[in-house]
Amino acid sequence: MTAPTLQPSAPARPRPRGFERYRQVLWLLTKRDLKVRYSTNVLGYLWSILDPLLMSGIYFFVFTQVFHRNVGEKPYIVFLLSGLLAWQWFNGTVSDATKAFTSDAKLVRSTKIPRTIWMGRIVMSKGIEFLLSLPVLVIFALVTGAPVHWQVVYFPLAIVLQAVLVTGLGLIIAPLVVFFRDLERAVKLILRFLFYASPIIYSTKSLPESFHLVAAFNPLSGIFGLYRSAFFPDQLSLWEVVIGALLSFVILGVGVLVFRACERAVLKEI
Repeated sequence: MTAPTLQPSAPARPRPRGFERYRQVLWLLTKRDLKVRYSTNVLGYLWSILDPLLMSGIYFFVFTQVFHRNVGEKPYIVFLLSGLLAWQWFNGTVSDATKAFTSDAKLVRSTKIPRTIWMGRIVMSKGIEFLLSLPVLVIFALVTGAPVHWQVVYFPLAIVLQAVLVTGLGLIIAPLVVFFRDLERAVKLILRFLFYASPIIYSTKSLPESFHLVAAFNPLSGIFGLYRSAFFPDQLSLWEVVIGALLSFVILGVGVLVFRACERAVLKEI
């Protein structure tokens, strides 16, 4: 009787390490956020575009029909949407950063994954929502006949700079809110002010010349200019983009330092 031959076992797949593991966990948490957000809503994806559409309709009516003011480029609805959709990403990320640790305190304490992931998944999920809302901008551009210029190649650069900016702000806000709970309300007030202080419903070129330098030190001015240059090349200001890019990376650097300094204390506090 012959002994059974043993088949060589398949080599075990090595466990992902370093950046690969970080990327996988980040994607899993991002998908979880998106599923939770949309699976409990009947309209699902439509909610991510209804708010900017409603806001665009209101401002379009007020400025073009009531006051008959020219505060941006024509077609004004495309001008509005190219700013409002990007603002939704910024506003949603910064707002959710105030609950990045407190909403999932048990998971943050019990898991050994890098804690920056809890901020990264907010940036990524809101960024995906922004990308999913872009077809709305395309539809309005086609309907109104807004021409697309070669500056559309700057769109990815705008996305990268905005991701850098919101990540840096999130890394600052997320840990500090754990110690200073009033910061959550303060962030809401600042965002409300920043909405009107940013060139969303108006163009920086429509501001008095004395305000141009001040507006340039708002990183969103250069970023929104990059988005809008696809349809309105005159909205692109190189020095606004350079200042905005420098400030975005400075904020990211400060965010990394603040996060590292607060990480251990945050784990004890939550």
